[in-house]
Amino acid sequence: MKKFGETVDGYDIPVLNEREIRGAAGILFLFMIISFLKIIFVGDFLMIKYFITVFMLDMAIRVFINPKYSPSLIIGRFMTRNQTPLYVGAAQKKFAWIIGLTLSTAMFIHIVLLNAYGIITGLSCLICMILMFFELAFGICIGCKIYGIFNKGKVQYCPGEVCEIQDRHEIQKTSYSQWLIVISFGLFIFILAYFLNETFSEPTQELGKVLENWGK
Repeated sequence: MKKFGETVDGYDIPVLNEREIRGAAGILFLFMIISFLKIIFVGDFLMIKYFITVFMLDMAIRVFINPKYSPSLIIGRFMTRNQTPLYVGAAQKKFAWIIGLTLSTAMFIHIVLLNAYGIITGLSCLICMILMFFELAFGICIGCKIYGIFNKGKVQYCPGEVCEIQDRHEIQKTSYSQWLIVISFGLFIFILAYFLNETFSEPTQELGKVLENWGK
């Protein structure tokens, strides 16, 4: 029950499947962003209270019992069951999840127990979303990188083999012209917002009503 990580032939340390971890991060991120938006636009804290409680318990199961009994990881495992496992070191993941557990506990105390909100809850929620988004979108475990700073030379089997010192492949390199395209696209968005903000701000109408107005 309390074993952290799984033993796999060919790996000399306990490992975890990065694919199911990213799947679980996606599930949690979805509910967190919906909860966050409900607070911003509606002022409704009900969903975030449920989410924080579940999120904290999920992290506690990963850290104190065993990751394979975490509900979100079980769902992630099922959804990625037909994909080849991508094994990563368990030690750095545990450190990252301890960070998640610490942040969720702080939010639980403030929002659920004290029924209050403030800068601590806002920052904790924002940091959690950033950590999960980087894991979900880019496969970058920020907590694992922090772990590597304090354990240089001891981190093994990082996602994408980023622990290993190696030259980037040609397809991974970003040229100046590509960065110029990104900057130009950002400038285009700024110009678009500047000139068309008033037009885009007009209330959206039902298609039938729009066609009727055109007919006039």
